[in-house]
Amino acid sequence: MTTQAANPFLHEFNKPHGTPPFSAIENSHYEEAIDRGINLAQQEIDAIVNNRAVPDFDNTIVAMERSGADLDRVLGVFYPLLEANADDEMMDIAMRTSQKLSDYSTSIILKEGLWNKVKQVYENRERFNLTPEQKTLLQKTYDSFAQSGANLEGEDRDKYRKLSAELSELTTKFGQNVLKELSTYEIWLTADDLAGLPESSVVAAAEAAKAKGRDGEYLFTLDAPVYMAFMKNSARRDLRERMWRLYSGRNTKGEYSNLEIMARIAEVRRQIANLLGSDDYATHSLKRTMAKTPQGVYNLLDQLRAAYSEPLKAEMAELTEFASTLEGKPFVIMPWDYSYYSNKLKASKYAFDEEAMRPYFELNNVIDGVFGLATRLYGLKFTQNPDIEVYHPDVKAYDVTDADNNFIGVLYTDFFPRASKRPGAWMTNIAEQYVDADGKDHRPIVSIVMNFTKPTEGTPSLLTPYEVETFLHEFGHSLHGLLAKGNYASISGTNVYRDFVELPSQFNENYLNEKEFLDTFARHYKTGEPIPAQLVDRLVAAQQYGAAYACMRQLMFGYLDMAWHTAKEPVSDASAFEAAAVEPVQIFAPVEGALTSPQFSHIFAGGYAAGYYSYKWAEVLDADAFDYFKQNGIFDPATARSFRTNVLERGGSEAPDELYRRFRGQDPTIDALLRRDGILPRTSSLDKPDTRD
Repeated sequence: MTTQAANPFLHEFNKPHGTPPFSAIENSHYEEAIDRGINLAQQEIDAIVNNRAVPDFDNTIVAMERSGADLDRVLGVFYPLLEANADDEMMDIAMRTSQKLSDYSTSIILKEGLWNKVKQVYENRERFNLTPEQKTLLQKTYDSFAQSGANLEGEDRDKYRKLSAELSELTTKFGQNVLKELSTYEIWLTADDLAGLPESSVVAAAEAAKAKGRDGEYLFTLDAPVYMAFMKNSARRDLRERMWRLYSGRNTKGEYSNLEIMARIAEVRRQIANLLGSDDYATHSLKRTMAKTPQGVYNLLDQLRAAYSEPLKAEMAELTEFASTLEGKPFVIMPWDYSYYSNKLKASKYAFDEEAMRPYFELNNVIDGVFGLATRLYGLKFTQNPDIEVYHPDVKAYDVTDADNNFIGVLYTDFFPRASKRPGAWMTNIAEQYVDADGKDHRPIVSIVMNFTKPTEGTPSLLTPYEVETFLHEFGHSLHGLLAKGNYASISGTNVYRDFVELPSQFNENYLNEKEFLDTFARHYKTGEPIPAQLVDRLVAAQQYGAAYACMRQLMFGYLDMAWHTAKEPVSDASAFEAAAVEPVQIFAPVEGALTSPQFSHIFAGGYAAGYYSYKWAEVLDADAFDYFKQNGIFDPATARSFRTNVLERGGSEAPDELYRRFRGQDPTIDALLRRDGILPRTSSLDKPDTRD
């Protein structure tokens, strides 16, 4: 048993800015601290219930908001590390504690005395003269109870409690299966198998093999940068098919199969929704979104499908003709062929080669450029702080300050793949921004985590344009968290409606196409030569290439997600169910053994159940927002100030449609997105600020 003195979670962190003392944290500390945090939080909730004063906003809603600080402190470390630097022991702890945390959360919702006080405050809300932010917190608190079973009685309460606990365990298991199976894949190749692969891939594969004691061989994995580079460049169709089938067949069989788990997750969610008065989980979940209903989601998906269907046919016809000419015979494009021939056609049409751009995107230069974007737009400065502990040698920590040297927050960056990190890229909050009872503004601690190409023995980390875009995306999320200016943690920063949360991240991606931005950092890592204007022109011209395919692929994920979460009965045949769900946007004929659902962590293990559409929803917003910037100048101080004040700083303190209108002056339409993707022609007025648009 650890002692109180040994467990760093049992007292406030004394590191710079309250950052975690990672070197002092052992796995054995987590469960003890979680148990203690739950007990303290329950005592705080009991104190609210037992308070004999007439319930009001402060003694009920704000008191609830501030409860559980000790639990938040440990979970703010445990869950980010579970995704970024986990081992088997941490995964076991996650499985054991998921039940406890689910029981704790459910017990709060089903505490009748607490619910009665919340209802009393809500029903008398007009008496309290609340600010818009306070009204939002009250509404969110009331809705969280009402939509989570607070009105349930008797057997229904017990059933809700059991279903919630089961769901927590299932989603944890799903995510762990994805991570565990991915780490098992090792594809060993010889020098005869490397045709078409870029030098960066070959060198990295050789070094990976060498680390395993197998000189002269080449080790490939299914980690995102490795897989994507292989599929785009390998001239060996048989190996592309092999890689694709491995990647697309993950978690469908054996020890790490998610087939039964995902079906049960969907069914448990449906049963919970039914208990709470909704026909399906999507109807229940979408009540606190901009879309509001499943029909609101389908309206967007269907509108985009109609706009992009004919352009997709034209794209695929052109690609098929190109591949047939290249191969000297009629050729049928299969899913493992798309990236390869698409990459070649793009190079042929635009003389564009992603690999040729890597030398201009050395990671340290990109960091300077991306950080510099926030300096130019918002006056922020990023200073590496060696006194802040990090959880892995690859990680760096930065003090973030504003133009007046006021402290804004802490940013951790974690860029490279490792066995202990899940695939993909994300931003996470280690500590949220809020103002305490004494008026002290607690600044946020956030991290951005990615899986970029690692530096090799003789070459630094050189990024593709896609990886630079990913960096810009996650950095946009981090700005949303860092610039938070709210009073309450649960509605500050990125704690916004799910279909609004991607606006700041996707907005940032637009700058990749702007030469004025690229000129600030994109230099050849050997010669120092700025990125040639001709190369930038090709990048910009190539951005529209494949836009219909990319859109339809995202719509496929959206339709699949909605199908799982509008289902009215259990799913018994996942393959048939998935095929039917994506049929309206199916690009290739289904391939036996290949399924998206068993590895679809966003909806089965993340926070995007009935919410994957939000990427496209936010894309409409980001295109419209950047369109406004381009009309005024992409670095226009007044426009940037408005975006910061009305979007980035406000978090979820008000309705997002109101915040957006305050920034933009009108509601968004899909027109800017269609123009950006080349589906609609650009207007002359939009071309004025920058002829490269």
